[in-house]
Amino acid sequence: MSTQSVTTSSSRILKRKGSSFSDAGTESQASSSPVSDRGERPLKKSKSTATVIDDEDGSVQGGSTVLKYNNKTIPDVIEIPPVTPGTIKICSWNVAGYRACQNKGFKRYVEAEVPDILLLTETKMNDVPVDPFIDNLYPHRYWNIAKQKGYGESRRRIPHFGLPPAGTAIFSKIKPLNVSYVLPDIATPDLVKGRLVILEFETLYLVGTYVVNAGQNLKTMNSKVEWQRAFTAHIRHLDSQKPVIWAGDLNVAPTAKDLSRPKTNWNKSAGYTAIETEAFAEILNPKPSEAEDGEEADDTPTPGKFIDVWRKMNPEEQDFTYYSMMRKCREKGIGWRLDMFVVSERIYSRIKTCEIRGEIYGGSDHVPIVAEVEAPL
Repeated sequence: MSTQSVTTSSSRILKRKGSSFSDAGTESQASSSPVSDRGERPLKKSKSTATVIDDEDGSVQGGSTVLKYNNKTIPDVIEIPPVTPGTIKICSWNVAGYRACQNKGFKRYVEAEVPDILLLTETKMNDVPVDPFIDNLYPHRYWNIAKQKGYGESRRRIPHFGLPPAGTAIFSKIKPLNVSYVLPDIATPDLVKGRLVILEFETLYLVGTYVVNAGQNLKTMNSKVEWQRAFTAHIRHLDSQKPVIWAGDLNVAPTAKDLSRPKTNWNKSAGYTAIETEAFAEILNPKPSEAEDGEEADDTPTPGKFIDVWRKMNPEEQDFTYYSMMRKCREKGIGWRLDMFVVSERIYSRIKTCEIRGEIYGGSDHVPIVAEVEAPL
């Protein structure tokens, strides 16, 4: 079994100086790896101002939500809180295109955050890229790629069974025992392409997903339902073997607190329908199996419960991980909480922190979410 490295650095602050970067904080755990050959375009100075908005119409007029940030590019100065001693940091980020995000501050953020495990979703890659920065920082890299004509060649959204582009990757400093990209018993195996990476460690499974989107006008809801059924069965199976950390873009807003406009989106918009929220709730709190009329109840144990970590730690707070780049949603604070960490109830006590990096916007239309897990994995 490999020795697990645990990040022990203090607060990290990276400042941009022209085309280079200087560490304004203390010692970094990042590798002194070669700079990627993909340069970053100059970024505008960003502002992080608090603004009060109205939940339903998004106007700036004294509503119920206070914006922590309204910057539209990744800040020039990135400050990361100190790492909790004895923990392993896991970061999940929907990058909305790996190559595109690299031109918008990806490397700068990773240098500041220095996660032990980095989970990326919606990578939109046709092949595994050569990236000296990532290759040197993370010796163990696992890509699930859904090849589609057009990836990396244009900004067109090429349909794949009616679904938008996919792609999931996990980079780790810690070697897993096993790796899987399979969702057993799914009727359409191609639905899993680019959407699932499972790492097995000594004490738990890490499941990274870019969950199927129900689509505009809910046109791919049937695919979403197929995914939900197969994934629910599989995560329950994994949980019966070892505890699970499930992370990534889950493409569901579990409750009305998890999006800005719940009334206008309910049962109309992908991610906030009864079909999707009930399926998610069933994973968190599975119901005991009930016997049909005239049948005897079996003695199958009720599956274990799961916990939505950020919501458990922030029961009344409203914060988002996704803001559309259209209609000034970021400035108005119109967003959704779609990216999460969900864990087996029996290991919730091992999750020491879970934070949404709301200021890291502009590299993608999503922001990262980071959890610290008691070591070892």
